[in-house]
Amino acid sequence: MKPIRTERLILRNWEDRDRELFHRINSDERVMEFFPFRRDRAAADAKMDEFRTWIAQDGYGFAAAEIIETRQCIGFVGLLDTDHMPFLPAGTIEIGWRLAPEFWGKGYVTEAAEAWLAYGFETLGLEKIVSFAVEANRRSTAVMERLGMTADPTSDFDHPDIPDSRPDLKRHVFYRLSREDWQERKKAAE
Repeated sequence: MKPIRTERLILRNWEDRDRELFHRINSDERVMEFFPFRRDRAAADAKMDEFRTWIAQDGYGFAAAEIIETRQCIGFVGLLDTDHMPFLPAGTIEIGWRLAPEFWGKGYVTEAAEAWLAYGFETLGLEKIVSFAVEANRRSTAVMERLGMTADPTSDFDHPDIPDSRPDLKRHVFYRLSREDWQERKKAAE
C-alpha cells in the first residue's frame, strides 16, 4: 500500500514497532467496550499480521494511523472487504476504526476516514461504502454521521459472531454512503 497522507496523519501498513499499540487497542476495556472479546498478545500479533498481509495484497485494509509530527501510531482506520461476513452481499466494503483512548475526541478518525472514503470512491471506484456498529456505540455512529453516512434501519442486524450470552452487543446498526452522495457532499464543501 502506498501511504496516504492527511493534514496530521500518515495511513500506512503495519510495522513491527506497532505491535504494542495494536495489542493495547485490542485488549483495552474502553476501546473494546462493544466487543465480546479481548485479544492477548499472541492473538493481537496474529491479527496484526493478518491485517498487514491483506493490505499488502489488496492495497487497502484496516491500516495503521500515525501522527506525522510524532511518528506515533495511534490505532487504525481503513477499508475492509466484508467477504468474511456471509450475510452481506459479496464485494461489500466497510470503513472502520479503532484508536487508543488518549487520541479520542481530536478528529483523527474523521480526518483519516475522509481520506479513505476518497480512496475508495476515486481510486477503487466503489459505488458504496458501509459501516456498522453495536447499536449503543454512539461514538462510532457519530463519526459515521459526520462522514455523511446515512443510517439504513432496514439493514440493521443481529451480528452472528456475537454470542447469545451478550445480547447487549448483538444488535448492530447499519450505515451506508454512495459515491454519488459523497461527491455531492464534497462539491457542497468546496
